[in-house]
Amino acid sequence: MINKRLLIKNLLSHNDENSFYDKKQKLSLISKEGKAKFLKHICALSNSNPENNSYIVIGVEDTENKIIGVDFFDDSKIQNLVNAYLKNPPKIQYENVAFPRLSRHKVVGLVTIYPNHKISSLLKHAWKYRKNTIFYRRGSNSMPFLGENFELRNANKILVEAIETNARNNIELTLDGVFDFINNHRNEYNPQYKVFNEQFVLCWAGQQKIINQQEFYSRVDIELINEQVRLFYSILDDVQISYNHKSFIITEYISLGTDNNEKYYPLEKTIINFKDNGKHDIVTEFLFQPPKYDANLIHHIYMSSNEIISKIEAKEQLSNIENEYVFNLPTNYLLCYLHGFLDAVEQLKKAKNYIKSLDDKTTYVTYKEAMRVIRKVKYS
Repeated sequence: MINKRLLIKNLLSHNDENSFYDKKQKLSLISKEGKAKFLKHICALSNSNPENNSYIVIGVEDTENKIIGVDFFDDSKIQNLVNAYLKNPPKIQYENVAFPRLSRHKVVGLVTIYPNHKISSLLKHAWKYRKNTIFYRRGSNSMPFLGENFELRNANKILVEAIETNARNNIELTLDGVFDFINNHRNEYNPQYKVFNEQFVLCWAGQQKIINQQEFYSRVDIELINEQVRLFYSILDDVQISYNHKSFIITEYISLGTDNNEKYYPLEKTIINFKDNGKHDIVTEFLFQPPKYDANLIHHIYMSSNEIISKIEAKEQLSNIENEYVFNLPTNYLLCYLHGFLDAVEQLKKAKNYIKSLDDKTTYVTYKEAMRVIRKVKYS
């Protein structure tokens, strides 16, 4: 099993950006430009590495090669984006890798592009990139191929295999990972570990609460110690946890409603399956069925929210009641989006900087959670 934290360190320490590895300070899949550039790099790395894995590390300051981390990103649906835009799309995986010195909400993102053995190209136009464009890596740059006959060439297999071999896990790294996890979580979060199939070590911790006679957890941390891969659920999430001798199951719920009349709806189930051959897989099942509210009520919420946005854009002073409304702005726009007001996303983005500047960061956390749910709904 590859220790992903050690793999990232090896990539950063021994290699500048090259034909099998790229690094980014952050990943933006919200704009058309951001999506297109991400697709370009995936296509280029896949075509330049037909027989070995290639990687993109997210959360690294470019000039000093310094790890600064990024927000936790749980959108596994980026495979759907790649499948929609690329011909012969490679299999990719995005993982959140824990680093001890980063703050709790920060991780390093690791995108793994698995060998495809086929030429990948754009299936349709993406931003300024034209349909059928083939990209490849020239050093640290992802370039369009301007010739007529592109050939797949294996140039990195031996080097990448050596880097991955040096990142294999061992008993010391595993034990250190378990102790680090337990020591970094207070007793009230009940940190614990479980061994699966006598080879996988999973640690988890969470704040327990009882809602309608059901047991939920919030502020949940789950870490696959062998690989340093992390799953994280915020204080606003409500999660149910169960497990058996071969699987660890997390069911995430979302609270939605109006006028303090909120209900819990299952959002997504994540199952970590541990296999006898020393491998595991993570399967997600999207469960969300959005609630339906009176159309007139949603229209009123939409128009009221737009009025607040207009005042924020005009930099007008908000009243006390309007300031209280801002707290519910992310959830209200999420409800509007779920009822067909698709431009609610763009409206909400207009308030991002204002919300981010508030002294109470709760609203900004709610904003990020609303955007996360919207991404899940969109890609599902």
